Amino acid sequence: MDIYQSAIRPLLFNLLKTDPEFLHQQTIRSLTWWEHNRDNSPTNWLNTKLQQSLCFTDPRLEQQLWGLHFPNPVGLAAGFDKDAAATNIWSSLGFGFAEMGTVTFHPQPGNPRPRLFRLPADKAALNRMGFNNSGAQAMAHRLIAQRQKHPSPIPIGINLGKSKVTPLPEAPTDYLQSFRLLKDLGDYFVINVSSPNTPGLRSLQDSAMLSSILSALQQENNAHKPIFVKIAPDLEWSAIADIIDLAKTYQLAGIIATNTTISRDGLKTPIIEATGNPPAQEAGGISGVPVRHRSTEIIRFIWQRTRGEIPVIGVGGVFNADCAWEKITAGASLVQVYTGWIYEGPWMVRRILEGLLTKLEQNGLHSIADAVGSGGVGE
Repeated sequence: MDIYQSAIRPLLFNLLKTDPEFLHQQTIRSLTWWEHNRDNSPTNWLNTKLQQSLCFTDPRLEQQLWGLHFPNPVGLAAGFDKDAAATNIWSSLGFGFAEMGTVTFHPQPGNPRPRLFRLPADKAALNRMGFNNSGAQAMAHRLIAQRQKHPSPIPIGINLGKSKVTPLPEAPTDYLQSFRLLKDLGDYFVINVSSPNTPGLRSLQDSAMLSSILSALQQENNAHKPIFVKIAPDLEWSAIADIIDLAKTYQLAGIIATNTTISRDGLKTPIIEATGNPPAQEAGGISGVPVRHRSTEIIRFIWQRTRGEIPVIGVGGVFNADCAWEKITAGASLVQVYTGWIYEGPWMVRRILEGLLTKLEQNGLHSIADAVGSGGVGE
């Protein structure tokens, strides 16, 4: 029995109706405490027990990508650990990699509250957080301290966003300033130009604007760190094709597909209880099940158009092994989760990994790398 799904989630979501952002903050505080006290005997014992329960390893799930070792293909998406508070804990929760941020050069409080809402009928979330974070300098100090104490056993990515106070024409400099502070501290970097919650940010997906950002970062990227661009699910195919061309031009490591959607099509939630308004009247991006199929379509499009030459990290609506397999066979080398983890709980990662092994065996494949794109061509 999964105690999270049978007792904890119903208590927090349905009975107590706990505010989603408050619950998220309490979770981060608990993980931060765990991070700081993991060397204490009781905490170390607990850490070992949790690893035994939540983690699952098998060499068939491992991959070497961009010079990095991924013990499994399931990662934590950006947005959960915005300030890199618990980088060394995510491996103990079963993840094969974790992405910190989104972080901006200037510290910023984000958008007014309430700004995070559950849509249980849709297995979704609506957020308009607005890149609330303590800034790139604070993240750099934290990562240095963590690395000195406990280097992470899994790859740690850093998701970079534009500061709200920075005018759009100055975006390349803003991203560059963050990258300079953090370039030695992340295993890979993501250029986030696709959040719907910073005014004008999605316009940076335009070829000319994105080109100037990528040019600035790659000129600074002396260590050849893998750099990705994260795109929106609401882009037209022609715009995605343009980004693929830019990825080739600037030798990006890959594309992350996708961010949250501004579409409200097909939602079952009539009213958001916290505001009394229907989702269509609330600003923000939708994550979870509603974005699942669109993100997979985009993964497949990128795979087919590039014949697998540009790797993809797939994110959007991953709740179980079937969802992850769908994205991997469409062309995703790795997948990320966030909303699914909130709904399904901490044992979700292990269930996905065990399920992926079953899928490999059923399809006569020897490793997860063999599955990437195996169903993405000709469908």
